[in-house]
Amino acid sequence: MLAALSTVAIGLSIETDPGGVEVPAPARFAIVALLLGVAQLARLRFRIGTGTVSFTWGEAALIVGFYLVPPGWLPAAAAIGVGLAWTLLSIFSDPRTAPEIARVTASLTIAVAVAAVVTSTVSDPYAQPLTPALAVALILGGLTYLLATAALATVTLTLRHGRPFGGTLLHALRHKILMFVGNVLVGLATVTMLGHDPRWLLLLPPVLWLLQQTYGHWLRVEDERRAWQEFAQATRALNQLDEAGVAGAGVVGGLALFGADRVEVDIQRTDGRLWRYAADASGTLHRTELPVTTTVSGPERADDDASDQILMHRLAIGSTTVGALRIHLTASSLPGPRDRNALSAFGDALAAALHDAATHRELQHLTARAAHDSMHDPVTELLNRSALLAGGDAALHQLDHDYPVALLMLDIKGFKEVNDTLGNAAGDELLQCAARQLRERIRPGELLGRLGNDEFALLLTALAVPAPGQPTAAVRETLDPSPTASAEWSSPTAAAMRRAREITAALAEPIEVAGVRMSVEGALGVVVAGAGTADMNELLRRANIAMSQAKEIGGSVAGYDSAKDAASTDQLALLAELRAALDTDDQLELALQPAVDLATGAPTGVEALIRWRHPRRGRLTPVDFVRAVEGSELLAPFTRYVVDRALSVAAEWAAHDIDVPISVNISARSLLDPQLPAEIGELLRRHQVPARRLVLEITETVVMSELEIIDEVLASLREMGVQLAVDDFGTGFSSLAFLTRVTVDELKVDRSFVVRMADSPRAAAIVRHTVHLGREMGLRVVAEGVETADQRATLAALGCAAAQGYHFFKPMPADKIVAVLRSLLDSAQAQVYPLRADGVS
Repeated sequence: MLAALSTVAIGLSIETDPGGVEVPAPARFAIVALLLGVAQLARLRFRIGTGTVSFTWGEAALIVGFYLVPPGWLPAAAAIGVGLAWTLLSIFSDPRTAPEIARVTASLTIAVAVAAVVTSTVSDPYAQPLTPALAVALILGGLTYLLATAALATVTLTLRHGRPFGGTLLHALRHKILMFVGNVLVGLATVTMLGHDPRWLLLLPPVLWLLQQTYGHWLRVEDERRAWQEFAQATRALNQLDEAGVAGAGVVGGLALFGADRVEVDIQRTDGRLWRYAADASGTLHRTELPVTTTVSGPERADDDASDQILMHRLAIGSTTVGALRIHLTASSLPGPRDRNALSAFGDALAAALHDAATHRELQHLTARAAHDSMHDPVTELLNRSALLAGGDAALHQLDHDYPVALLMLDIKGFKEVNDTLGNAAGDELLQCAARQLRERIRPGELLGRLGNDEFALLLTALAVPAPGQPTAAVRETLDPSPTASAEWSSPTAAAMRRAREITAALAEPIEVAGVRMSVEGALGVVVAGAGTADMNELLRRANIAMSQAKEIGGSVAGYDSAKDAASTDQLALLAELRAALDTDDQLELALQPAVDLATGAPTGVEALIRWRHPRRGRLTPVDFVRAVEGSELLAPFTRYVVDRALSVAAEWAAHDIDVPISVNISARSLLDPQLPAEIGELLRRHQVPARRLVLEITETVVMSELEIIDEVLASLREMGVQLAVDDFGTGFSSLAFLTRVTVDELKVDRSFVVRMADSPRAAAIVRHTVHLGREMGLRVVAEGVETADQRATLAALGCAAAQGYHFFKPMPADKIVAVLRSLLDSAQAQVYPLRADGVS
């Protein structure tokens, strides 16, 4: 301000009016001041970042002023005209404080003074006719005024809004150059008219109006283009899946898009917490958590500047509020309709991005939780069985083959009594207490998990045992600081047993469960092996045997004794191998043996027998593995597998016009499964085989059971149309009584009677009696195990209708049976001769 006043004083003191113009000097001074003021009133505004730049007719008014008054008078005229113009603007359209009006006036006064100096240096413009040299001087004066005003405005933007000086100056000049050219041409034309005939000035108003409209349209187009570019850039920056990134992009985008002094983004979390991301024109982002009582649509901050204009948009997806967006604009940037429309569009895009980020965060949380739950026991938060097996195998693979490891398996004594007496919640509390005690005693590299029910397992992979002849103090201090323990660190087994006793002792410390003080006792089995000699399944199996031994001897800890495991090892291994065989297609296969009508030779049925081509044990018959299957959880899937394969074969016969039933042996325990009828029905539907073509062979000892579930299962199978056959008939205690209780379709005479009937009258009587009984009850009777022509002849003489055995066919592969059945059907009335199928087993 002081510099502006100085230029005014200096100009007035050194310049006098030399005359030469008819209009009096005061009037000319007033006209110039009026022109410079009107030039400011007719301004056009253009936004640059968070500030605005005014485009005026200043260059044109200045050039005309050079002609009307001496150059030294122009600063005073500018000070008066600009000051009055900005005062009027502040009153009617753009409220400004007195210091702001003074700053603008001073800046433009200085710019006019600098332009006057430059023009006067080149040529004296006052009241001179326009010549090329004077035109150059006036153009240089206008250019100086342009550069000075742009530089002073840029300094203000830089100081107030943190804009870079160079880039902002070039940006302002690039958009003002067109108006500058027009202003200079208008000024030069006006000076020419004044020098020749002032009446030509009457043509200027429409030209000036047209230029004003052209300038305004061009600036609006530029402003719209800039706004769309900034909107596209701001919304593109929202394409993130991180909440902080989206909020930061929303704040930065709001600053650029609306030219704001401050932008705030409030985010309402699903957990009720409220976070605010905010930044001012400097762009520094701040993140704060607001009190839980704050709402996204509540009152503004108490320290908000009262002169601020605040645009606010509720961020919502449907009816769900996710936050709020606040744009703080200064009085120089009053919001217009376009700003409000942009706020709505940008706010909706920000809300969608925040919702997507929140959804992504929840999805990550759910994924992490699902991954955690899939690996951890829900009651104790320890590793579950599958995670323990996987983690343990991975740990074993990282160790040398002979590196000693130990597995401790713990069973809590009295857990069932706690559940029954105090309830399941107390049982869970007991498990949690035990898990806490175990967790406190694990060491780095060890794995602890709950196997299920009241069983836990701990894998020790750091059995610190010194080599023979080496000091044991360091190792002993690591595992047990007591001096009495040195004798027990002589082997991995001794170290593992000591850990086991420590654990049982810790569990025995009194605890309170459901208000009852008790002590936890456990049976703990210990197995030690080389890391490469057994996997986790095998270690668990051995530890389980050791734990059972601990229970049997009434103690708390027992080590694995391989001498007591010989009988069960092979059976358990066989079941594990069978589980894998059920998932392959090349190990378990059917061997099919037809039964023939003794009179005609026609096939009366085919029995499906399972065979196992074991990759290591060789060819196994049902005698080798079925008994183990019947006592395991593999029975149900094994039964489904055999029935499925048998029906698949029977379905192929239909294409060859072969309508022969196929029979499958069903285990005693299978009839205790209420799901068996439904599963068989599903298999029949899948293979499109009529139920009457499936025969299930059962033993009479099963039928004589008093369990109601067996009667229900058999009744359901009969209702479906499945045929029932009694296998090994005559070997039970009540062979006749059960036929009055259960309806069957077929009786199969046990091979032991067939083999001995020629030498044993009693065996022959049983066969004769069975044949007669079957004829009287309308049942098929099939003799099993026929191996000679004499046996066949005897059966025929006794009236037996059908038989099967090596005399007719050995069990054969499925790809051979179709040809055999077709041959039997085609020669049904011919003499039956023993046949041999190529490749049969």
